Amino acid sequence: MHKKNIGESVLENILKLSALLSSVIIFAMVLFLILSSLPVFSVVNPLDFVLGSDWSPINDAYGIFPMIVGSFLVTVLALVFSVPLGVGCAIFLAELAPKKVQNILRPSIEILTAIPSVVYGFVGMVLLVPLIRDVFNTNPGYSWLAASIILGIMIVPTITVLSEDAINSVPQQLKEGSLAMGATRWQTIKKVVLPASLSGILSGVILGMGRAIGETMAVLMVAGNWPLIPKSIFDPVRPLTSHIILNIKEAASGSPIYYAMFATGLVLFVMVLSLNLISHYINKKYKIKWD
Repeated sequence: MHKKNIGESVLENILKLSALLSSVIIFAMVLFLILSSLPVFSVVNPLDFVLGSDWSPINDAYGIFPMIVGSFLVTVLALVFSVPLGVGCAIFLAELAPKKVQNILRPSIEILTAIPSVVYGFVGMVLLVPLIRDVFNTNPGYSWLAASIILGIMIVPTITVLSEDAINSVPQQLKEGSLAMGATRWQTIKKVVLPASLSGILSGVILGMGRAIGETMAVLMVAGNWPLIPKSIFDPVRPLTSHIILNIKEAASGSPIYYAMFATGLVLFVMVLSLNLISHYINKKYKIKWD
C-alpha cells in the first residue's frame, strides 16, 4: 500500500512538472516575441505599424494592415466554404449515417488532418489556380479565392470532429422525448439537437478559424502574396503568415525588417490567442450542463 502511494506521488509530481514545463515554454516564447519586437518600434510607431497601409522597408514604411486584413478576408471566406460542409458532415455522422458508413467516413475525414499543408498547397497551385484562371477568365489565378478554398478544405476536419462531439453530447433522452411528441427526425435535429449543441459547434468553428489564420505553406503557394488589400476575390492577397515567410528569409539579423517580422508574429499570436479565448468563453458560458 505504501509502495502504491509512493508510485502515485511520483506520477503526480511528473504530471505537475510536465504542466509547469509547458507553461514555462509558452511564457518564454511570448517573452521572446515581445523582446524581439521592441527594437522595430524605435523606427516606426506601434500604431503606424499595425494600422499603416504601406509596406516599403526601403522607405522605412512598415505598415502591416493590408496583411492583417488579408488574413481575416481569407479566413472568413474559408469559413463560408467549410462551416456548412463541416457542420453538415457532423450532423450526418452523429444522427443519420449507418454504422458502416460511419466506419468509412469518419477515418477518411480524420486522414485529411494528416495530409501535410504543402500537399494542399501543391494541389491548389497545380489544379485550383489554373481552374480559377480559366473559368473566371482572370489572371494570375493566385488569389484570395484560391487561398480560401484550400484553407476551407483544410479546416473541415477540425469543424467536423468538434461539431460531432458537441452533437453527441446531447442526451439521447432529449432526442427520444422530441420524437415521442411527434416530431420528425429532421425537426428534432433542427429544434432540439442543434440548439443544444450550438456552443460546442461555435467553439469548433472558432478553433477552425484560428487554425486557418495560422496556416502558412498552403496559403503561401496559392494566394499571390501582394501586400495590398484586395478589391475582389480574384485579387492576390498576402496574409500575415506568408508575409513573415517572404521577408524573414532575406532580412539581415538586427535590421528593422528582421525585428518587424517578430512584431508581425506577435500580432498573429495575439489574434490566434484571442480566438482561442473567445472559443473557451463561448463553450464555458453557453454550454448546457446535463444532469
